Amino acid sequence: MTHVVVIGAGIVGACVALATLARGMRVTILDPGEPGGEQAASYGNGCWINPLSVIPPALPGTWRKVPHFLRDPLGPLAIRWAYLPRAAPWLWRYLRAGWSEERVTRTAHALRALLRDAPDRHLALARRAGCEGLIERRGLLYVYPDRAAFAAEALAWRIRRAVGCSWRELEEEELRQLEPAVSTRYRFGVYVPEAAHCPDPGALVAALIAQAEAEGARRLRLPATGLSIAGGRLRAVRTPGGEIAADRAVIAAGAHSRPLARAAGDDVPLESERGYHAEIAAPEVAPRIPFMPSDGKMSIVHSRGGLRAAGQVEIAGLTAPPNWDRARILGQHLLRAVAGMPEVLPAERMRVWLGHRPSLPDGLPCLGPAAATPDVLLAFGHGHIGLAAGPASGEMLGRMLAGETVPEAEPFSPARFR
Repeated sequence: MTHVVVIGAGIVGACVALATLARGMRVTILDPGEPGGEQAASYGNGCWINPLSVIPPALPGTWRKVPHFLRDPLGPLAIRWAYLPRAAPWLWRYLRAGWSEERVTRTAHALRALLRDAPDRHLALARRAGCEGLIERRGLLYVYPDRAAFAAEALAWRIRRAVGCSWRELEEEELRQLEPAVSTRYRFGVYVPEAAHCPDPGALVAALIAQAEAEGARRLRLPATGLSIAGGRLRAVRTPGGEIAADRAVIAAGAHSRPLARAAGDDVPLESERGYHAEIAAPEVAPRIPFMPSDGKMSIVHSRGGLRAAGQVEIAGLTAPPNWDRARILGQHLLRAVAGMPEVLPAERMRVWLGHRPSLPDGLPCLGPAAATPDVLLAFGHGHIGLAAGPASGEMLGRMLAGETVPEAEPFSPARFR
């Protein structure tokens, strides 16, 4: 029986493990952390499972904003000066990826294939793991001060339309009826009925890993420290506890995947897009439908932990200390965006968090075989869509491990960076 070592117990690793088990292979999962724990990117994300998340972070003209990103340490996207020399090559590729509408549309087509049926895939996996209640299908909302603010984002919405996305536009009265918790400062909305959300992504990941174990996977609380490759074939995965003999391995360690990918022959330009959240326990108001204010660029959702605002992008690497003012700004946006919330909250009522989105500069993940051996597959770099794209990514990797050709995975091939 083929033995597959899955390196990483996040949402992508969990989905890879389940897809691999379904094909009759033996699975070992390696991760030093607790699945879905606070150290995990999935734990604190924005909770959205959105088939419309097809627009990469950089769009035409983003390069003009770089001086502002450097000057404003609290803006929606900030770059720490001390990290700029190291981040510069990544940032250049990031800007080039969004240089033209044609390039962005090409990326959107690839992401749409990965996300189109994300809510259905999540619901199927949640049922398999006995946690169906963690997938809520109420749709999602984008809200704007007025129609003119919506029109200012016409390029992104035009591209969404071009790749097959659909939505419903709402004038003020209909917006109020659909979600009264949206502040009256927003008078225009876009409703995405096909979308869903997960009120506790950490619990979802934990449940999927537990299901993989129930189906026969072995989980070891160890990091992978290297790969033993000889004659173009994988022999073992190295850990502090010794080598684990393996026929295949999948690197799904999120923002920490780069050293392992390098050991497999691919120096992939992986960067952490540091994201923050602010969460208010026992909120006065609880929106039924998650929404994103255009002037805040963060998701607002009633999670199991409270009322959560998640977002921000900070380019500062994996080891820089947090800038908690960035999370507090999210909290301030949240109070203004939700009708009926107090203007000011005691500091102890707001909990803050920082996590690491594993991001590649072209807005696409790496899904496919490594350069040094086809026995090692890369599965990381999902950026802002890791939760939503986890099930489809896992299925693609499962098919690859079973020896199938997966033509729809071509845009995500690691070979594009070689």
